Amino acid sequence: MSRTVVITGASSGVGLAAAEQFAAAGDDVVLVGRTPARLEEAAARVDAKDVFRADFEDLDQVRDLAAKLRAAYPRIDVLANNAGGMVGSYRRTTDGFEATIQGNHLAPFLLTHLLRDRLSGGRVVNTASQAHLQGAPDPGDLAGEPGRYSSWRAYGASKAANILFTVEAARRWPDITSIAFHPGVVRSNFGAGRFTRLFWKYNPFLTSSEKAGALLVRLAGRPDATSGGYYVGDILKQPARHASDPAAAARLWDASEEATGVRG
Repeated sequence: MSRTVVITGASSGVGLAAAEQFAAAGDDVVLVGRTPARLEEAAARVDAKDVFRADFEDLDQVRDLAAKLRAAYPRIDVLANNAGGMVGSYRRTTDGFEATIQGNHLAPFLLTHLLRDRLSGGRVVNTASQAHLQGAPDPGDLAGEPGRYSSWRAYGASKAANILFTVEAARRWPDITSIAFHPGVVRSNFGAGRFTRLFWKYNPFLTSSEKAGALLVRLAGRPDATSGGYYVGDILKQPARHASDPAAAARLWDASEEATGVRG
């Protein structure tokens, strides 16, 4: 029986590779991306059920996306919160938050909440990273300060937030399997600045998007996956203490609810 699979960040990299593999397995794949041209190219490559555009630096667009998905799909079997990126210099969104923590954490937090009833009995797979070792989110300051901004620290903090969200979602939503994973150091159009992007795109020693996408697909269907777990490859790992502390997970959840206006 085919599953309904929603993938954010599906217009390139890991998301697109996973979308192609889900579709090849017979799943009904829904692509979500930010850039119209890339979404159009992705739709030409993937036999997708549907395609939606949303910019996660605008929470109203996330709310609109959730409304459209709710109207179209009474059940979602897999939500792959894969969209994310690094912001080269400090930027505050129109919602009032630092752009990295909003795009990588608050937006998927909001989307998952708004789809929560559609996901009952299903699975949420959050693309995190070993970069979570680089920083911890501050629930008391999601806006950040320009003078203290570091792109790598902000990215690491947002990836730690992905893991903390996974931990707390597993506790609060026992009817949904919530998983976070490190896809490897993936060769893709990633990073901030021309040199960094060239490194990530062409370094031959990095993991291919296809291999990382295959891991996402496996975790989305693996029957023995541990809810609340963090996977590096196919192996369950213990993340850094700041990304696994239950009290920190609860504090971030409460702050994220206040920031996005959801409850649950």
